[in-house]
Amino acid sequence: MFRRFVLAACLAALPALALAPEAHAQGGTIRIGMTAADIPLTHGQPDQGFEGNRFTGIPLYDSLTMWDLSAADRPSTVIPGLATEWRSDPADRTRWIFTLRRGVTFHDGSPFNADAVIWNVRKVLDREAPHYDARQVGLTASRMPTLRRAEKIDDHTVALYTSEPDSLLPINLTNLFMASPAAWERHRANTPNAEAAWNAFAAAPSGTGPFRLTRLVPRERAEMARNDGYWGEKARAERIVLLPIPEANARTAALLSGQVDWIEAPSPDAVPQLRARNMVIAQNPQPHVWPWQPCFTQGSPLADVRIRRALNLAIDRDGLRELLGGFMAPAVGTVAPGHPWWGNPGFNIRTDRNEARRLLAEAGYGPNRPVTIKVQISASGSGQMQPLSMNEYLQQDLRQVGFNIEFDVIEWNALFTNWRRGCQDASARGAHAINVSFAAMDPFFAMVRFWESKMAPPVSNNWGHFNDPRFDQMIAAARNAFEPAERDAALARLHAAGVDEALFIWIAHDVGPRAMSPRVRGFVQPQSWFVDLRLPSIQ
Repeated sequence: MFRRFVLAACLAALPALALAPEAHAQGGTIRIGMTAADIPLTHGQPDQGFEGNRFTGIPLYDSLTMWDLSAADRPSTVIPGLATEWRSDPADRTRWIFTLRRGVTFHDGSPFNADAVIWNVRKVLDREAPHYDARQVGLTASRMPTLRRAEKIDDHTVALYTSEPDSLLPINLTNLFMASPAAWERHRANTPNAEAAWNAFAAAPSGTGPFRLTRLVPRERAEMARNDGYWGEKARAERIVLLPIPEANARTAALLSGQVDWIEAPSPDAVPQLRARNMVIAQNPQPHVWPWQPCFTQGSPLADVRIRRALNLAIDRDGLRELLGGFMAPAVGTVAPGHPWWGNPGFNIRTDRNEARRLLAEAGYGPNRPVTIKVQISASGSGQMQPLSMNEYLQQDLRQVGFNIEFDVIEWNALFTNWRRGCQDASARGAHAINVSFAAMDPFFAMVRFWESKMAPPVSNNWGHFNDPRFDQMIAAARNAFEPAERDAALARLHAAGVDEALFIWIAHDVGPRAMSPRVRGFVQPQSWFVDLRLPSIQ
């Protein structure tokens, strides 16, 4: 039996979650039930995957480049943030010039300028820097692995240098959030070391973002107030309250009882009840992949392309979509047909169980000798959709074809940490695949970090230690393509080759379902993993 959701039991348990109803101030306090089990880090570079960026990164901080999250009817694109323009130096493609926005101040009143950019680059790249923070490195450096240093040209212009020509850098920089050097220095003067200073900073962080943190209770809540001095469009809500509620049925119960106004990833079984209570269900296709990522090392059954292809052909994705109440799109690659990076692969991912059985037989497996595959998964987490019920469905579905699927279920943040350690690390505990969803709007996030050999752990997320010189050459071609059409063509070749080699078990694309009280107004569900918390208010 698949997991069912018992809302009455969860309603009875809600007082233990410290979710007591609170009055709404005029102008609006929006209370959000997150899928994470804890408040994402607030010291400048959030953890908890991209849910951290969504809820404590983008609202509290800004980056040099940002995602346009203002519309639901077009893909999100990179736009100016704390940098108003940028260009690659034609004489040296490892050098980028960024012009900084003038008149911006951090929450503590100190100015944002070139020195602040250099300080924030050094916090994650320069081990000799007094404010270097190893905790932030894994959350940042792996997302922009070619960035090496920053150089001041003048107060409002910086040069950023990469280890090799990299046309993807402006997209990668959406992940480097700018924290206040002055605020950190004040904490450092009253603390014994840099780590203690960062801990003190995290309790009262200072960014340039549209919200300021006013209260933080780990594992319970974070409260943010509107930054009325924000340089861009001001937030409409006066306050945002973040509440970690990792289980879908508990989130649903919290919304139905009026203890939150908005929940991420409502349980599909509860959607009819939510709609009957006039809750608004938002969804939109987004660049997001929910996969199993294979281990390619010796001894892993998924090192055999026939097994990987058989898995891709054995899954009944339509049945999975029905389980999820329609809140998914079947995945036949990292991007969908028609996308500029699609590339028309020769391997057609579909449900074809006869062909899957033929491939298994060719690889030496069959009804009397099923192939056992162990997958490390989480019980909840950022972008993980409904991981337990989805993986239980796959386990039963694939048994019909000759796969014996075993699970190692661990906490989401531990899974996310293991993802950077690789399938050869002890943390994998013998897993042949890992189930971590990922964003696909950035070519580096979508393909490069998984398929380039030098992205193997601990550098980035090539968890399976995939190594093929052909793919390294295609990635180099994409990095060296500074014209958009040329870069798209290179990425299309890369994506087609990845599908042909079945480098993932592609299962689902998320549509970002959220359930909200009808009192929430102005929310925009973009075609993105992220949302703009400046836009909604509550009435």
